Amino acid sequence: MRVAIIGTGYVGLVTGTCFAETGNNVVCVDVNEEKVQQLKNGKSPIYEPGLDTLLERNIKEKRIEFTTSLKDGIKDAQIIFLALPTPPGEDGAADLRYVLGVADDLGGIIDSYKVIVNKSTVPVGTAEKVAAVLAQKLDKSLFDVVSNPEFLREGVAVEDFLKPDRVVVGTSSERAKKLMEELYQPYVRQGNPIYFMDERSSEMTKYAANSYLAMRISFMNEMANLCEKAGANVDLVRMGIGSDSRIGKRFLFPGVGYGGSCFPKDVQALAQTAREMDYDFQIVNTVMKVNDMQKLRLGKKIKESFGSDLSGRTFAVWGLAFKPETDDIREAPALELINELLEAGAKVRTYDPEAMPNVQKIFGDKIHFATDQYDALKGADALVIVTEWSEFRNPNFDTIAASLKLPVIFDGRNVYSLEKMEGLGFYYESIGRKTVHENLRNKIQVPAGAGVSQRGDLD
Repeated sequence: MRVAIIGTGYVGLVTGTCFAETGNNVVCVDVNEEKVQQLKNGKSPIYEPGLDTLLERNIKEKRIEFTTSLKDGIKDAQIIFLALPTPPGEDGAADLRYVLGVADDLGGIIDSYKVIVNKSTVPVGTAEKVAAVLAQKLDKSLFDVVSNPEFLREGVAVEDFLKPDRVVVGTSSERAKKLMEELYQPYVRQGNPIYFMDERSSEMTKYAANSYLAMRISFMNEMANLCEKAGANVDLVRMGIGSDSRIGKRFLFPGVGYGGSCFPKDVQALAQTAREMDYDFQIVNTVMKVNDMQKLRLGKKIKESFGSDLSGRTFAVWGLAFKPETDDIREAPALELINELLEAGAKVRTYDPEAMPNVQKIFGDKIHFATDQYDALKGADALVIVTEWSEFRNPNFDTIAASLKLPVIFDGRNVYSLEKMEGLGFYYESIGRKTVHENLRNKIQVPAGAGVSQRGDLD
């Protein structure tokens, strides 16, 4: 099939490349000339495992191309996907200016029947708004507007697209339904479903899914905080409830809050939709409140151990992206932590396998960007783990202890077992579990520069 993708951000580029991978002819359109030229050269502007390989292969096979011309891009397309930004406004509502703006542009150039697909995450009723904009310039026989939300997880987006749990399509048009079914059939050959429904239900499905998952995360973070007070171990609680088939194991890992491009924005948007309909969606509002508080959890733990004035202290931060296997730092908990440490007078040394260039645009020379994870430790009073990259899971603990001024680790993702930290002699604080070697806290609180400089000082 002939497919056009408007917008080459995270969703648009993954969508276009994966459609090309199954033999479709794809044209991706973007107004950013520099990005388009980069893509023509086979270079992805985002880090996503497996994407570079697919992109290079499909450019070589001439199944995907890139242009800045909307007219040229959609000329032969049967289906046009809108994969445009929908950033939250001040009230949390999704900003539709880009979606509706492109719809207006399309209305002036479409001359044969097209299916216009909202791939962006958009509020309930957006398909109707897009159709209304198109109808101002086009006969209604020339288009159908479809809702087709994405359910991609950053870090495994290519796999999610090629082998989806389900495909959701919102349309009231049989003609559009047949084209969408034909397009997605290669991805559901193992029997996973394509759910066809009305447009509004499809739009709501996306927000409901992400908000529910965010709720599970916030619930477990609350449970973790309670476990700390009660002397329970949240890891054991998680296993105990996750084995219940009614609950399941996924999205029950406590930490320092969710971030990224989807959960924060989508939960806000669902809350705003509820407000517009005069409904008090209390659970969703609480999910956001809990997440905001959880992002401050590590900073609070550090100050409880070292004191509120961190002048003269240095902290090594491992992990800057909001999750492993991505360079995405949108709403990343690490950014909140770094700001808090800097405001308290501390110096910060950071390392992340992929996200450092993006963070450098924010902090510049205010923090140190290390060459590797061990370089970040040099002269630091403690190690703080914020993102659970695989390379952090089994590090050289002798090197860590030798590099730090103090053998202290604050773990925001519960990467290490309590037993291991007990045996290694580290002062170790995590989320929802007991503090290992808590009796050493009084020695940690010795003012900076007062002579505590070797691991032996804590033994």
